[in-house]
Amino acid sequence: QVQLVESGGGLVQAGDSLRLSCTASGRPVENYAVGWFRQAPGKERECVAAIAWDGTTVHYKDTVKGRFTVSRDNANNTVYLQMSSLEPEDTAVYYCAADGRLLRIWAGSTTLDAWGQGTLVTVSS
Repeated sequence: QVQLVESGGGLVQAGDSLRLSCTASGRPVENYAVGWFRQAPGKERECVAAIAWDGTTVHYKDTVKGRFTVSRDNANNTVYLQMSSLEPEDTAVYYCAADGRLLRIWAGSTTLDAWGQGTLVTVSS
């Protein structure tokens, strides 16, 4: 089974950029579609971006379109989430998740193959 570890979170100011990484081990990440989820305090977890195993299909939540970009480097077993023009409303714990089916990720299934432990992103105004 694949294991996922997120990194790159931190405290930034509104308007800043940040890049999150999701590094896979145990099995090649190219076997999986990967999604980025976030959960803010008091709110439900939501999928903000998802990418097919080969990068040919991507999905974005409307509120992050044009600001977030998901990409992957299968040779290095890593998936990225580039975030720009960050807003205080983007403050959340960000998780990556992997599954054999992109649509299960985009649908927000709670039974995906693997989840990371999360990384905190805090955007100050």
